[in-house]
Amino acid sequence: MVKKQLIIDKALELFAEQGFEATSVQQITEKCGISKGAFYLSFKSKGELISAMIDHFMIEITTRIDHVVNNTDDNVLLYTFYYETFQSFQKHSDFAKVFIKEQTHTIDKELLLKISYYHSLFEGAILSIIERVFGEKVKQTKYDLLYCIKSFIGIYTELNLFYNVPLDLQSLAESFVEKTNLLAKHTTIPLISAETVQSMEHPLIEEVKIEKLLEIIEQTIIETKEPIEKESLVLLKQELLEPALSPAIIKGLINNIRNNPDCKWIAYLLLHYFTFKI
Repeated sequence: MVKKQLIIDKALELFAEQGFEATSVQQITEKCGISKGAFYLSFKSKGELISAMIDHFMIEITTRIDHVVNNTDDNVLLYTFYYETFQSFQKHSDFAKVFIKEQTHTIDKELLLKISYYHSLFEGAILSIIERVFGEKVKQTKYDLLYCIKSFIGIYTELNLFYNVPLDLQSLAESFVEKTNLLAKHTTIPLISAETVQSMEHPLIEEVKIEKLLEIIEQTIIETKEPIEKESLVLLKQELLEPALSPAIIKGLINNIRNNPDCKWIAYLLLHYFTFKI
């Protein structure tokens, strides 16, 4: 087993037993049968480990949903989305339970920003599904529908994670498809507009310091194997240190990296950083 994955798996067992705060790095290393030095070769801190766990959890879910969006016929798209989402949450229910229980005690601004990023990916996928399935019929109410769908997923999370209600995922998905279709057909008064959604977008991005961006970009350069992405990251790092490129070139470099799973997070941060600066 890859050492990072071993640490994530064993740490999750400890977090489930005693929570984030009560679990020490020493306990994690003992559970893994490794030294503290080996731990710190993989993660700089317990906070970075928690961040990696969020990445592991959310990347799998968002990748799965992307696959559904890109490879499913419109007539079964909504059902498949619900079913695959619930199945993914069920698969990772142990981490979800721990995170929901502990996040108010441990979460910092960087983690909050990362969670916000994954929320934006998830919302983008839902909007794409809404537009494909319902088209112009919901042009004025699609954002209301977006939040209704998110609420349905929240209902599932509450029943499954907090009350352990036995749920048949097929019946659950069919039920939520029926409810979504009724809302799409009969909702006529929009509450949430595109402007409302934009006004809620990620104010913490402005607080990301250049030092943190450099730290993340340097780590991503090490982890990325693709030559085009690696070269683009090097050029973007240089731009952070000594600005010289035009906005068009910066945007092109970010586009070079944003579809690589290893680079999505830094691409998101850089895009918003340069948007604020330019």
